[in-house]
Amino acid sequence: MMSDETPFVDLPAALVEELIGQTVEVSEALLETFKKVKEDKEAFRKNLADADIVRHDSSLGYPPQPTTCATDGSYGIERLLTADLIAAAAVAVEGLTPPSEKRHWDQPTHLSYIKSETHHPDTSTIIRAIMIGSELLLANKAPHDVIMIDGSLTLPIIYFNQAISKASETRSLQCSKDFIQRVPSFLEAYVAILRSDRTDKNYIGLPKYSTRREIGTELGWPAEYDDRGILTFLLSPGEFTQPRRMEQPEQQWHLYTSSLPAAVRERAAQLAEEIVLRLEQVVILYYKPHEWIPALRIEIPAVIASNAYRLAIILQGIKHQCATSSMLEPYPIYLADRTVKSLSRAIPAFRQVTTQRISEKYPGKIGDIIFAMHGYRSESGRK
Repeated sequence: MMSDETPFVDLPAALVEELIGQTVEVSEALLETFKKVKEDKEAFRKNLADADIVRHDSSLGYPPQPTTCATDGSYGIERLLTADLIAAAAVAVEGLTPPSEKRHWDQPTHLSYIKSETHHPDTSTIIRAIMIGSELLLANKAPHDVIMIDGSLTLPIIYFNQAISKASETRSLQCSKDFIQRVPSFLEAYVAILRSDRTDKNYIGLPKYSTRREIGTELGWPAEYDDRGILTFLLSPGEFTQPRRMEQPEQQWHLYTSSLPAAVRERAAQLAEEIVLRLEQVVILYYKPHEWIPALRIEIPAVIASNAYRLAIILQGIKHQCATSSMLEPYPIYLADRTVKSLSRAIPAFRQVTTQRISEKYPGKIGDIIFAMHGYRSESGRK
């Protein structure tokens, strides 16, 4: 089995040599990109200054260090000969505890889902929505001052839309039934996060990868520069960009609920309407807390962005959780990410345990069980 230490062990030598040879061309192309960024850096920095976009976190004051946590999730599917073994998990991990505070949790909290399912190509769409819905539930229940959600605040509506469509077509699947039943609670948690009514609970989305260009578009920067990449080189430690409205999609946000069963449709439709309204009000900013951290894209509900104290709490929390150069992201985001990455690697172990238990009770040939529970393909995913 290939590992991180031996990435080429299962590849033909000729293929490895060809790929390594092609890295020369790739390296030259990247070098030219870096040179161009260096040449444009001074002009772009002047653009930021002229537009009065950049502020320093010290301008917001120094609130007490807040308590923090982060949520993340993953899912996995083991495609067996006779069925599929599906699993999803969401975790919430507490950040470094401020000196004046006590820990809220002794260990990470979690929600899990595991089922055997008949073969179907859309299972991954459903299980992925259960995953992200579970993350929202954990985030909404977290008692911390700053709750970081790994990913964009817009991602749940995309996953829910896809899953509602597929679940309505595959109601014979147990995961579809379970997802439809949980839709109202998932959407209620989503609305609570986007509202952020409580001043002692501040929700933020932290997407690791983003091609958004709100600032680049505003300042007329070349299209090949995405905001997070270029601002990593432009911002100094402690600087952040003034909050501005998040770039909206070409088509208005929507959440189709008409195909849901009558028992949940009306409530889901009410929540969907508010979700769309709240997403249109989400704002973004970029923040570089330390020299060793790339600029972080932070998505926040408008009600938080308009409150200087709540904004200061968020930046203070992020800065405190980025206290070491060994991690290029806030500590609880890093730890939650590591935790959920283990799920996909654990699915084969779940299959082996299940196989053993079936074998102990099955009255027929053990060979039948071995064939039926043989894993032919594994799928896994995160955000």
